[in-house]
Amino acid sequence: MATLRDILARKGTEVISVRPADTVLHAANLMNEKAIGGLLVLEGPEPVGIFTERDVLRRIVAPGRNPAETLVGEVMTAPVTVAGPELSTDECAALMTERRIRHLPVRDGNGLAGVVTIGDILAYQVREQQATIAQMTNYLYDVR
Repeated sequence: MATLRDILARKGTEVISVRPADTVLHAANLMNEKAIGGLLVLEGPEPVGIFTERDVLRRIVAPGRNPAETLVGEVMTAPVTVAGPELSTDECAALMTERRIRHLPVRDGNGLAGVVTIGDILAYQVREQQATIAQMTNYLYDVR
């Protein structure tokens, strides 16, 4: 069964992050620059929260806060849910659905191993299903 380690091996382990003392404007610009929907919030090597597009809408735009004056630590989602690399993709999908989260940091014995998104999980599952369908088609029709 596929695990988060398998997904990270395919997508990479880069973690894009900000600090709690960074401004929301800085975080939003970084998300735009990297074309991502969320950032891990780190104090040193430790994840203390996550800052996402949803946080921008609910905690900055809707209440009319100034992103240049608001700190990420004031509006991030905390605590952050973290998983181990041996979590299966099915367990991960269930966890993310249950907790209504779209980003999941992965921590192994050496610290942060990467971040997996719900899109990563779905893409991995689709690739696995396509491979299974191709194998079954080849078996049934003896395609060579």
